[in-house]
Amino acid sequence: MEINHTSRALVIGGGGFIGSHLVNALLLQGRRVRVLELPHREPAKPIPQHPSLEWVEGNFQNAGDIRQALHDVGTVFHLVSTTQPLSSNEDPAFDIQSNLVAAVGLLEQLRTLPEISLIFISSGGTVYGTPQQTPIPETHPNEPQCSYGIVKLSIEKYLALYRLMHGINYRVLRFANPYGPGQESNRTQGVIGAFLSRALQEQPLEIWGDGSVVRDYVYIGDAIAALLLAERYQGEERIFNIGSGRGYSLLEIIDAIERVCEKNVNIHFSAGRKVDVAVSVLDIQRAKNELGWQPVTTLDQGLHATLNWIRPLC
Repeated sequence: MEINHTSRALVIGGGGFIGSHLVNALLLQGRRVRVLELPHREPAKPIPQHPSLEWVEGNFQNAGDIRQALHDVGTVFHLVSTTQPLSSNEDPAFDIQSNLVAAVGLLEQLRTLPEISLIFISSGGTVYGTPQQTPIPETHPNEPQCSYGIVKLSIEKYLALYRLMHGINYRVLRFANPYGPGQESNRTQGVIGAFLSRALQEQPLEIWGDGSVVRDYVYIGDAIAALLLAERYQGEERIFNIGSGRGYSLLEIIDAIERVCEKNVNIHFSAGRKVDVAVSVLDIQRAKNELGWQPVTTLDQGLHATLNWIRPLC
């Protein structure tokens, strides 16, 4: 299906870390943008007033709010999640109701709007479970170990079902761990933002386990570039891993933070968590081949940019 790139883009969750960066990038491209956000939600990263930007207060779980937001839209970027991986198992029913049921509600409305395409951000860190190989390709078995991952994977499956039944045009981007300016340092998800903030305030860094856990961290600017390319993609693939192409242990991240902050940090080690797999690094070859995308920001470059954002806030 050919996408009209001059049409309006709807960003559901445009005030969040990823969403605010995406909105700015779309506006820089000359796009018309509508944001659907909860009332009183301030953008994680400032979004300048712009004649092509429409900010609508509403709830993703409300069918009426979604119906109004879809008017005159060519692409929907679905970025909303009400849960985080670590806490999602505490209330799986809430996770299902607020995320999976709400997403299916969106699909029910899109089935009558075939001209609208959907870009969904899934989770490269949780949908696969314990890796059988690294880096992890999109074809890897899916055995998520938390409700967050199960719900993300379930939404992916419903996207495929609605394409089969109703022809909905969609793409799924399985993000690694995005970081960069605007990341909220007080959240449990987003280790780089939290570590940088604590390092600047000379507070100890909390690590579960011995610091050998390896994760894939992708700079937000590179992640946004992948979203924009996925919208334009006309090929057959539906699911793409988006990561940095390599992994770093927590101790390596701390070493890099000490380097960019030019100071030593204190580390507090706690007992390891059962939910933490030892290594999670994504294979990004499909995105390179199909989207023409690849990450261009080094870890030190990304840390410096994030540090410059956080420093005035500490």
